[in-house]
Amino acid sequence: MSDIALVHATFATAAEAEEIGRNMVEEQLAACVNLLGPCASIYRWQGKVETATEYRALFKTTTQLARELADRIAALHSYDLPAIEIWPAAAGDAVADWVDDSTR
Repeated sequence: MSDIALVHATFATAAEAEEIGRNMVEEQLAACVNLLGPCASIYRWQGKVETATEYRALFKTTTQLARELADRIAALHSYDLPAIEIWPAAAGDAVADWVDDSTR
């Protein structure tokens, strides 16, 4: 097993998730992105409890590129405060090699 990083983010629309996901793969910051469909989000924003439908995306990348990837997603994101988390993950050696080969 080898370490990779998963970067999880939520987006306002499916189109935004897809566009940013495609850009991150084209820029070789992510090996792939899984678009996970709509979810209901409940959160506190500016003193009020809000509810919204959001669209989740999970990006596979190397541990070395995870922070750069998260920063790039944030720069393109429509939210004032995008929720972007970096999760360490263990992957089989073949998958980890593919992630490494597919990123810069």
